[in-house]
Amino acid sequence: MKRRDFLQYATSSFFLPLVLDGYMAKAETNASSTFMKALLELAEINDKILVVVQLNGGNDGLNMVLPLDQYSTYTGNSFRANIAIPENKVLKLNGLPQTGLHPSMTGLQTLFNEGKVSIIHGTGYSNPNFSHFRSSDIWHTAVESDQLSTSGWLGRYLEESYEDFPDAFPNAEFPDPLAVQISSISSTTFNTSGASGALAIKDPDTFARIVGDKPVIDPGTLPDTPAGKYTAYIRQQQTSSVAYAGQLKAASDKGKNLVTYATGNPLAEQLKIVARLISGGLQTKIYYVTLGGFDTHSQQVDATDTTKGEHANLLKYLSDGIKVFMDDLKANGKDDKVAGMTFSEFGRRAISNGSKGTDHGWGSPLLVFGTGVKTQAIGKNPDLKDLDGDNIKIQNDFRQVYASILTDWLGASEATVKSVLFEKSFANLPIFRETVLATEPTSTSLASIYPNPAYDQVVLESEILIPGKDKLTLTDIHGRDFPLQVTYLSNTKILINTFHLSSGKYFVRLKNDAHSIVKPLVILR
Repeated sequence: MKRRDFLQYATSSFFLPLVLDGYMAKAETNASSTFMKALLELAEINDKILVVVQLNGGNDGLNMVLPLDQYSTYTGNSFRANIAIPENKVLKLNGLPQTGLHPSMTGLQTLFNEGKVSIIHGTGYSNPNFSHFRSSDIWHTAVESDQLSTSGWLGRYLEESYEDFPDAFPNAEFPDPLAVQISSISSTTFNTSGASGALAIKDPDTFARIVGDKPVIDPGTLPDTPAGKYTAYIRQQQTSSVAYAGQLKAASDKGKNLVTYATGNPLAEQLKIVARLISGGLQTKIYYVTLGGFDTHSQQVDATDTTKGEHANLLKYLSDGIKVFMDDLKANGKDDKVAGMTFSEFGRRAISNGSKGTDHGWGSPLLVFGTGVKTQAIGKNPDLKDLDGDNIKIQNDFRQVYASILTDWLGASEATVKSVLFEKSFANLPIFRETVLATEPTSTSLASIYPNPAYDQVVLESEILIPGKDKLTLTDIHGRDFPLQVTYLSNTKILINTFHLSSGKYFVRLKNDAHSIVKPLVILR
């Protein structure tokens, strides 16, 4: 929540008693007061992270998420007989017997069965465009198909949510990049009204050079001459001059990948970097990665086995990459902070072509993943007997997904979301288990922490405490850990000493066998 938004909501009640996590306080009329500044800082705290996965080329969603309730139509000679996945090879999903996954997607099958994946059927937009460039631009900018914009939806979100972004960034309060893009494809997603809002890292190799995992000078690329060495030095200086290089290196040095990533998976290599930076405490809100190759007009499947081939390999990269990424986050205790979404610029046609491939089409399933996911599936399998030409009809506008992520995950205000989406309203989808608010109401929270802002001690109160099994940790906004001195006052209350902490923003994390929650805390001296 932006400071001016908080002020707008708060000023109407400045002369009324104010309740902060159970403690009464008299709200002050001067918004520049020390107390009000602390409230403003508290309103800005939100440690949720979004990871966007672009499937570049137009993914064939009908061979990724399979309609088990319509298999005789799906496998028919006039439909997909030459590329259809055999029914006995389809991966089954708990609680969703009418739908299955491609046999190469065992990782995502596991995550779905654990309640960590939501399938959003038939996602797209009205009057679809079949140009890769134009359709990608529509997804990146969130415009209607007959409109244009030079700014992207996430760039507008960051510009709306953070004062003077990106011109005044980095700064002392936000030394880390708010958005990181790991992609060789130029995207307008992060464009603001004046510039790109993301730190672009071309590929994992570039990242390795920035953080010092690999030598910057590749002796095989330049001659071993004075001119070659000079050119290499200039290149090294250009790489090192990246504004956020020091922050990336610090987070990379501190972070750890606690699981083994398979080699040769281009998506996993990118997500490995993301997991390492998150583990290292980089306060980046949004990460963007890309997996290309989905433009499968021909030879989408193997000539003798439709469960194998180009598309199967891509889906395995996708599934295995997300699974190992989520496993890594869990091992690092960060999985409850992250939600991810996949998207592709369009789907493929429901009826295959004569080259064992599929041509550009309309609706396609979009996946949202993370521990915060609530709904298994939104919408239903496409009706294969109710097509528009050969095209799967649209059930959900992609901007409904954007609106849901912005409000229910990232905690953006309705006003911010309307501004991001060009003053248009899109109904939120029931994707997440609970709505994340910039200032959480205690009546719906699993735990409350008070007083907040605090001075020398706070009380954490919750019905989910398990004495003897609770683990409490405290970090600041830069990911640095601080020791905690705690005393159980009862089975539902913990006293936490904060006298050793300096003024600033912190996160208190409570984790036990049943729950993992994070509460924002402001220390005021």
